[in-house]
Amino acid sequence: MSIKVLVVDDDKLVRRGLISFMPWKDFGMEVIGEASNGEKALEFLESHLVDLLLTDLSMPVMSGIELMRIARMRFPHLHMVVLTLHQNFDYIQEALRLGAIDYIAKVQMEEEQFEEILGRIAARINEQRSQSIKSLNPNQVIVENKYGYALLSLDREIEHNWLHELQLAADAFMMEADRNCSVWFTKEEQQSEVFNTLSEKARAEPESVLLILSDKDGYSWKDMQRWLRVYKEKVLFYEYHPDHKIINVSLSEDIHVHTETDESALENVKAGWLFSTWFHNDTTFNRLVHEMKSLRLQEKQLIGLLYSLIIEWNRRFTQTQLRKIQMINNVHSWFQVEQWLSKIRKGIQESIGNPAYSQEIMDCITKAVSMVQDELSEQLTAAELAQRLNLSRGYFSQCFKDIIGKTFNDYSRSIRIEKAKEYLLNTNHTIVWIAEQTGYSDEKYFSRIFRELTGVLPSEYRQTNRMN
Repeated sequence: MSIKVLVVDDDKLVRRGLISFMPWKDFGMEVIGEASNGEKALEFLESHLVDLLLTDLSMPVMSGIELMRIARMRFPHLHMVVLTLHQNFDYIQEALRLGAIDYIAKVQMEEEQFEEILGRIAARINEQRSQSIKSLNPNQVIVENKYGYALLSLDREIEHNWLHELQLAADAFMMEADRNCSVWFTKEEQQSEVFNTLSEKARAEPESVLLILSDKDGYSWKDMQRWLRVYKEKVLFYEYHPDHKIINVSLSEDIHVHTETDESALENVKAGWLFSTWFHNDTTFNRLVHEMKSLRLQEKQLIGLLYSLIIEWNRRFTQTQLRKIQMINNVHSWFQVEQWLSKIRKGIQESIGNPAYSQEIMDCITKAVSMVQDELSEQLTAAELAQRLNLSRGYFSQCFKDIIGKTFNDYSRSIRIEKAKEYLLNTNHTIVWIAEQTGYSDEKYFSRIFRELTGVLPSEYRQTNRMN
């Protein structure tokens, strides 16, 4: 079987020299295309079956390193060799890590060395082919191998090199389906060894799973790649649990997930997290977690929702004993999100929760905090809120101080001044307007309270901070 070659170099003279003078036919090779940069090379690879990619590393538009990184995922059957003007150790190491089977320094490109270079490359390609069950065309139907396994990691921060990390029999054929997602095909005699090795690796690595693939007959390699990518993003992201590291999946399973978000359902979920007492009521918390998960938001949408909730939580609980809530780092799965929500809940309970009070009283004080936040332009008093919550003024004031950590008047005043600061920095409204929006009908009284809490008048605060 001939080896079809694509030559990629931004120097046209180098390309023409390689194509014209190297004895390709003597080693069963045929140059079927050339490209001047990585982007054009990818376009060619999309429409032609290429066995060997010969690429320069330093090119405009898209470098050889970036080309190799993308080609490794999209065209796992492809063999790659790099051309380099300087024998830069770091570049060469990166190229080899990305799967290059050899490298050629351009200073070596003399006629007497052509046969040695091509002979070495052809030998390595044929050796790899002989070790594989077969070399898969992306559109070729997978029918020969009875057993299929996919080992993958949800952690995008770590780059796994499963091929070099795992020692498996040569008959176990591995291909990369996506970043940190590799597939093994094996016959019955190697099945036990492959399964045991892969399952042990999945259990040892955090956020990794082993998929046992079934119903794969009739699927091409490209189909399988696409299915695994969707499964990882749409299904496994929400279903992953560290106690279930081995999962049986069927490629005939319909994993299409609707990408359109029900905006009304999203708003209802958001309102639940903002206005209910989920941090004290187990039933409410579990219901909200379930409702958020049921939305099956895309990862970016989910992160956006979490950010919006954090902003509101910090606004509502600022001036209380609760420390500022921080965003979760590196979201890889819903399991992480759920753990993070539980941690926040525990922090709120420890900061403002008081077991001496009943659930009903906790709910009342939480509602009072929301009322103050949502009605800043109104001159709410402790007496008015107590009446609205069906509590006596004295009991309400005592409960509020015990649970929130401040008297109602101190909390209300702090919240209003914090909002006033936002207006002063982010708008050009007059001091009179800002005073009214934060519940002060008298501008002079507002300015006096502002100076008591900040040390400066509102106009001075605006001028100084805008200059800074």
